[in-house]
Amino acid sequence: MTTYTREDILKLLPHRDPFLWVDKIDIITSGEEGMGYKNIKKDMDFFRGHFPGNPVMPGVLQIEAMAQTAGCVVMEALRNDPEPPTQVFFMSIDKVKFRHMVVPDCQLKMHAKKVKSHGKVYVFEAKAYVDDKLVSEATFSALVG
Repeated sequence: MTTYTREDILKLLPHRDPFLWVDKIDIITSGEEGMGYKNIKKDMDFFRGHFPGNPVMPGVLQIEAMAQTAGCVVMEALRNDPEPPTQVFFMSIDKVKFRHMVVPDCQLKMHAKKVKSHGKVYVFEAKAYVDDKLVSEATFSALVG
C-alpha cells in the first residue's frame, strides 16, 4: 500500500480548492483500488447554507469525493505513461444511495474499487464511511483524457 498526501494528490488531479475533496489516499492496488480520506470541518463554506442550524454535507459532494478517490487510483497508475492523462471526466452515475448524514467534525473515508475498464473508460464502485458506518455509495463511469 502506498500513501499519498494532499501535495501528492495535487499532482494527480486537476482539482483545486475549494473543490478538492481528498486530503489523503492509500493506494491499495495500483490502478484498481484505493481508500481516500477527507476531514469534514465545521467551517467549510457549504455548511453555511446546507442547512443553517443543522449542517449536513451535500450528497453530491460525497459522490464527488468518491469520484476523486477513484480518479486518484487511475491517475496514480498512469502517471508514468509516456503521455499521462491530465483529467478524468464523469460519464455516468448509477446505484446512488445515501444512508446516513455526514456532519461537521468527522472524517469521510471513501473506498473506490475498479469494476472494469475498456480503453480510456473506467467503471468504479465506491462507498463512503464515517467511522465504520456506511453513509453513501455509488457506481460510476469516467473517461480518462
